Amino acid sequence: MDIAQLFNQIDPLAIIITGGVTAFILLIIGISITVTTDRKTLELERLGRYIEEDEVLSEKERSTPLTDWLNRSVERSSIGDKISKSLSRADLKWKPGEFIALILIAAFVVGFVLWYIGGRVIAVGIIGAIIGGFLPRMYVNSQQKKRLVKFDLQLPDMLNLMVNGLRAGFSTMQAMEAVSRELPAPICDEFRRVVQEMQLGVSMEKALDNLLVRIPSDDLDLTITAINVQREVGGNLAEIMETISHTIRERIRIKGEIRVLTTQVMYSGRFLSLLPFFVIGIIYLLNREYIMEFFKPENVPCGYIALAVAGLLIFLGYLVMNKLGDIEV
Repeated sequence: MDIAQLFNQIDPLAIIITGGVTAFILLIIGISITVTTDRKTLELERLGRYIEEDEVLSEKERSTPLTDWLNRSVERSSIGDKISKSLSRADLKWKPGEFIALILIAAFVVGFVLWYIGGRVIAVGIIGAIIGGFLPRMYVNSQQKKRLVKFDLQLPDMLNLMVNGLRAGFSTMQAMEAVSRELPAPICDEFRRVVQEMQLGVSMEKALDNLLVRIPSDDLDLTITAINVQREVGGNLAEIMETISHTIRERIRIKGEIRVLTTQVMYSGRFLSLLPFFVIGIIYLLNREYIMEFFKPENVPCGYIALAVAGLLIFLGYLVMNKLGDIEV
């Protein structure tokens, strides 16, 4: 009896029940097996008063005893701290427990759909569950990149506004307040948080370091370094920031030109890397026996070795194409 016949004899109801039980067990394990740490500091607790009223109401409306318990359990763990930072960088109003629940739900739904479409073969369902588990993370990474790009594009305008404020007699903190009022999101939201932290007694250096953690931008790192150095050794901060603004504008212009020249290479690499998987999926739906030749007992382990080598070559090709298009400025 080959693998395909063995999988087709499995009861669908048993698969659904097994999947539900497995998802529940993984949820419990994900909450329990963490190193609990108290990550909430006094500064962050005091900043809670600045949360907008509608945001607080929306969290109360969508909260339930189960989600509250899940969020409390996850937020006290090291994994919850990493998830919180990742969601904060993407500017998503989710909690770590909600994000973990979303991963489990996406894995179960995608796995069930592919299992049903793919002839109720459990191997296809497992592959679908793995793909579904990565989808929320891919979305968060996409939002982080978009927000980072938008922040970098707004950074020269922020520097010009601060330069004008400093030359008009503003202090550094007052110039940051002007940025939080005048410029659009996301840069106004981040500098509003910096100003609030400083008003609550956090040092400027610490508040700017927290900003760099939320926005891991090289241009922002250069700006924060210049501000910290000026506060320690003195100098004309307005002239320094004006020079940095000019440098950043030139870097943005050069990056744009490079992006135009390398876009074709990047998208060609992605398309060529995904094309074999689409072809395999289509052939599997149209002629399943042809694909199952790799898994027949008489073809083991040659079939598995061929698939592994093909996957390795596709991955190496994708890395090479990305390396060719990744030009640092």
